[in-house]
Amino acid sequence: MPQTLPIGAVLTAEELAERLADTATQALIDEARLSPKPGLVDSRSSGAHQDLNLDLMVRSAHSLTPTFYALALHSWQRPADIALRQDIGRLGRAGEAQMMVETGGVNTHRGAIWAMGLLVSAVAMQPESLLPQHIAQRAAKIAALPDVFSPKKFSKGSHAVQRYQVPGAREEAQGGFPHIIDCALPQLHRSRSRGASESEAQVDALLAVMTRLTDTCVLSRGGLPALHAMHQGAQAVLAAGGMHSVAGRQQLRRLERRMLADNVSPGGAADLLAATLFLDSVSEPHTIRIN
Repeated sequence: MPQTLPIGAVLTAEELAERLADTATQALIDEARLSPKPGLVDSRSSGAHQDLNLDLMVRSAHSLTPTFYALALHSWQRPADIALRQDIGRLGRAGEAQMMVETGGVNTHRGAIWAMGLLVSAVAMQPESLLPQHIAQRAAKIAALPDVFSPKKFSKGSHAVQRYQVPGAREEAQGGFPHIIDCALPQLHRSRSRGASESEAQVDALLAVMTRLTDTCVLSRGGLPALHAMHQGAQAVLAAGGMHSVAGRQQLRRLERRMLADNVSPGGAADLLAATLFLDSVSEPHTIRIN
């Protein structure tokens, strides 16, 4: 089971920021190392990627620790207002620039900076309220605010959102991360309760997201046919019993073959899995007392 912030711990702003930064970084590393993940970098291979590998993903995660620390510190007990939204945007863009330096210009965690950064900030805003739904709701309030300093440039994900008229990462956050709250976390807990190992439960949580998410990483590389194949394949794995069953693992291998043939990687789902692992680590009935 993932470590949690200590029950009843008295934490200063700096101490909480350090804990949250370490937890967020570890969630990114745990997601990267988790295996088997169809189409994604994991401890076996680079999946459908030519420019990514596990070592690069881990180095990228470590490069973001100072960003998560700064986000938590700047969000400490602040209300969700435009000033905070602009601070979060500025710190997130600085973190992305540092990540790009570390990776030599390869986009390893751009989407994760957005999702994880919002959730780290949301915890720091009100650290005595750690139910996942409450954290996600606070993150949604931040995401709904404008940031006039955000550069008006289009990513592959935003191009896919426009082309296919589907929700993307921004809408996911503004909606309170429904694929985390309604899909990934319930599946994670359900699989654990059924006797799955931690890695099996985490892969099941990833698959739960993949059954429904309009993953713009998949859309931008494989279009709607690849997205529909991902949805159907992930549903087949879970319907067969998930990773704790022989039939489920057979279905996963079938899904992986299809995704590699389509040359697609569910990067959006991976970002949400990392965010799920973060929320799972800091939430539930745990409380943090603050000075």
